[in-house]
Amino acid sequence: MRMPESTVDATNGVIWQRLLALFFPLWFGTLFQQLYNTVDTMVVGRFVGKQALAAVGCTATIISLTVGIFAGVASGAVVIIARYFGAKRDDFVRTEVHTAMLLSLIIGAVFTLLGYAAAPWLLRLMDTTPDTIADATLYLQVYFLGMIPNVVYNMGTGVLRAVGDTKKPLYFLIAASVCNIVLDLLLVVGLDMRVLGAALATVISQLLSAVLVVACLLRAKGEPYQLAPRELRINRASLQHILAMGVPAALQSMTYSCSNILIQAVINSFGTDTVAAWSAYSKIDVLFWLFMNSMGLAVTTYVSQNYGAGKFDRLKEGVRLSIKLSMGFTAILSVFMLLLARPLLSIFITEQVVLDIGLDIMRFLVPCYITYVLVEILAGAVRGAGKALVPTLITVFGVCGLRLLWVFAAVPTHCTMMMVILSYPITWVVTSLALTIYYFKGRWLAYNADF
Repeated sequence: MRMPESTVDATNGVIWQRLLALFFPLWFGTLFQQLYNTVDTMVVGRFVGKQALAAVGCTATIISLTVGIFAGVASGAVVIIARYFGAKRDDFVRTEVHTAMLLSLIIGAVFTLLGYAAAPWLLRLMDTTPDTIADATLYLQVYFLGMIPNVVYNMGTGVLRAVGDTKKPLYFLIAASVCNIVLDLLLVVGLDMRVLGAALATVISQLLSAVLVVACLLRAKGEPYQLAPRELRINRASLQHILAMGVPAALQSMTYSCSNILIQAVINSFGTDTVAAWSAYSKIDVLFWLFMNSMGLAVTTYVSQNYGAGKFDRLKEGVRLSIKLSMGFTAILSVFMLLLARPLLSIFITEQVVLDIGLDIMRFLVPCYITYVLVEILAGAVRGAGKALVPTLITVFGVCGLRLLWVFAAVPTHCTMMMVILSYPITWVVTSLALTIYYFKGRWLAYNADF
């Protein structure tokens, strides 16, 4: 089978080049998405007002939770398809692709119906303020109406990532992002459609991205991942493979969201200045998480392909190189963020009291980033070999469970902001140690020829 120019065959070639070829399009895509999300927020805040901004903002947790669920399921498809692709088992790739794409339609339809109906209840459950709940409900319900293209896009780009094509998803994301920004200006500013305009802009841009990725799969002539509508059906074995990998990832995403909600609730109790400082820091902190998430996805694809090809020495060398690359970048980013902490925070906040709190947070947490690297890389590697349950349990209990225990047991004894955020490096270190032990002592690399 001839490899298309757009795909990356991670089973051959210089290892570090293959890793970076997988990583950079993912990273640029997340950076571009973060940029358009920022512009989206600026348009609503500047041209509609703080009430509308608050309404859109209070839906973020629900949206993040739902996106995390089906992104987790999509990650299961990525691992299985990449493994068969690396093993050159084209018939299995074709079966998995069509099962995954039909599954995305079903999940999208279910989330559309349930999400639209449950939106008002979910917002009331979160104690959304009376002056914002109407706009928040409108935004969330319109967002859920666009859930099918959203899920299809995520699954479709997952298929492309699995075969090593991370460039086309980047191009599709750029096109959707530009569309979103243009529609924001047209609908929110030009036509004064306020929150409805912002929601429609998001849904239409998601529809565009879904159309682009489906068209790409339909036109993949002669490739095992070519989409053929007549072949769309649920294969029971394929479905079991995808869910066995995807459900643990979805559950992990849900627990992460829940633990972050609790941390945010505790921080809220320290007052407006602390909340503002934490919010400003979070906008800078995202630079690190975008990098690590992209590297984790790249490692998962790399490991899956090499696992399928039975190239275990190459697989392990790629994991070692990923750790070195991630450690190096994290060190450089940490130094950059510490040296420019004040000007970076000043982009978002001007009051000296808030700025001082933000500086304390950055100087405490940024040097600890290095302790998280092993969590993302080792968990991504083990998942790439098809062992999803153990890394999920380790991260759920090590990061989320221990963090909740810290908040309920340790924080009340010394209730300060620093005590709360100390939960982050502690949980990172514990989880890193647990994953390292499992990586070297566990049987995660045991080969299963039948998958």
